[in-house]
Amino acid sequence: MNTYNQKSTLHVRIKNFVAWIAPPKETRDAIKAKSDEVRESIKAEAQKDGLTVVDMPYSGSFSTRTGLRRNMRGNTTIEGQDIDLPFVVKKDKETEFGPLIDRFEKYTRTAYPDHAVEPTKSSVNVVFEKEKLTFDIVPMFETGKAQYQTLIRGNGDIITTSIERHREFIRKRTKETKETAGIVTFNDCIRLFKWWRKVKEIETGQSLCLPSFLINLLGAKAYDTCGDDTTYPQTLANWFSYLAYIVKNKETIWFKDYYSAAKPDGYKPWNVLDPVMADNNIVKSWPGYQVDELADWLQEASEIINRAIVADLQGRDSDSLAQMQLLFGSIFSSHCE
Repeated sequence: MNTYNQKSTLHVRIKNFVAWIAPPKETRDAIKAKSDEVRESIKAEAQKDGLTVVDMPYSGSFSTRTGLRRNMRGNTTIEGQDIDLPFVVKKDKETEFGPLIDRFEKYTRTAYPDHAVEPTKSSVNVVFEKEKLTFDIVPMFETGKAQYQTLIRGNGDIITTSIERHREFIRKRTKETKETAGIVTFNDCIRLFKWWRKVKEIETGQSLCLPSFLINLLGAKAYDTCGDDTTYPQTLANWFSYLAYIVKNKETIWFKDYYSAAKPDGYKPWNVLDPVMADNNIVKSWPGYQVDELADWLQEASEIINRAIVADLQGRDSDSLAQMQLLFGSIFSSHCE
């Protein structure tokens, strides 16, 4: 839309909302310092127990700057960030994942006896209420290949992955958007997708839960195909519309960053391939009806943002705002001016 520009009310509102959901830049140093403290404390406990921690790479949304400073809880928001802390262990003592998780739970409880610690099937969470931070301790095995690790999921899946390459996958696209015209960046669009995801999960009673990794890959596919517009509304409209189409048609999603040909599983309803490991279909357990539900979510979002754009262009600010509340929740109106 040639008449659409960065001075539009809708664009400014989304820009302001992004600033509200994104972690403040001035807190990054403090969070990194706390992350390093937790790393060293738990590593020390592991070493006392005879384990060799060979690497503790920076990982997750904090390292890619795609995280949220707060999360939806019903119709309210809760301040706080989740930080991933991988611990890559040499396979010289523990060869079963279960015992390794048990050990890291013990290390975490010993290092932080006054904090809430909760094990999951593939990690250990420790909560720091004062700092409003939750650290996700993720034990992994080294593979013998530089920059690759072995992750064992709670369902027993053994996955070879590369934290460094996944991190670069996101950072590369953010860097590209920062070099184009306008203020729209890839990582902030991922933040908006994550917020939209949470609103939909609450709205539908979590009939469909979208992992952040899938959100990253959907956003990356939309960006690679559609690019980024100079305004948030048009970028979101382009992305939601494109994704609705390819998900409805169950097109395979894959990327050429680290391999040159896709190998989709024809027996699965849909394939979204890990950009680092071509044989890892991250939606292999999805039945067809879940894919259809996601397509419906994306189509609805496309229609909402386009109605908001039309209302904005016609000067109907209240109608445009009402549409954005449908997309990002009623809280949007309190943090977009």
